[in-house]
Amino acid sequence: MSTCKLSIVIPAYNEELYIHRVIERVYSVSLPGNMHKEIIIVDDHSTDATGTQVAAFHNTHPDADIRYIRHERNQGKGAALRTGIQIASGDFLIIQDADLEYDPEEYKRLLEPILLNQADVVYGSRFKGLGPHRILFFWHTIGNKFLTFLSNMFTNLNLTDMETCYKLFRRDIIANIPLRENRFGFEPEITAKISRIPGIRIFEVGIAYYGRTYHEGKKINYRDGCRAIFCILKYNIYRYKPQPANAHRTLLNS
Repeated sequence: MSTCKLSIVIPAYNEELYIHRVIERVYSVSLPGNMHKEIIIVDDHSTDATGTQVAAFHNTHPDADIRYIRHERNQGKGAALRTGIQIASGDFLIIQDADLEYDPEEYKRLLEPILLNQADVVYGSRFKGLGPHRILFFWHTIGNKFLTFLSNMFTNLNLTDMETCYKLFRRDIIANIPLRENRFGFEPEITAKISRIPGIRIFEVGIAYYGRTYHEGKKINYRDGCRAIFCILKYNIYRYKPQPANAHRTLLNS
């Protein structure tokens, strides 16, 4: 099997305290079969030293395949992800938040079903993981489970964590999906749209979770939860018609 490439898209907004460490951990993690890493940081018009921290890392690691894009105005996480997806060139693509809530060491477990040609999309579930889980907010947990339940009702999937950051895709799958949400509505939108792809193979893998408090920089709030409900209804009622998943499927074991 020829060497594959994993594109890691990192949306960032005012993450000067974490971004250097996140890139370091992404850069350092080993991948199966000497898989190449393409690290894409999309700075959503940060007003702090996020960009300076990215440049500092790149200056000390000139061998790293890092691409840094800065939005001219703040648009939201979903918009940053669209930018990253558009320029990604890997065989596979994973989303990595620009904090330390998710551990890049999990990449290997997430990649396994795709490399075995069993999956096209893999979700990392914070509610199935056997690893460490920081105990934080009761109502956030209830909210996440409710949104997943509501999404499952419309998509007929049995996900345990629709809102997870860790979503790994065959890049040809996600590159061909028109995405519209600018903020945290990305999660229900992408879930609704991939669920309607004929022949799509979706797996879920348990992951560890090291959540942040609002004091530590967590940004999502109740308004984003309300938007997520709206997006679940909107994108499941609006009938986007995708291409079959096997239209461009690469047989990795060939």
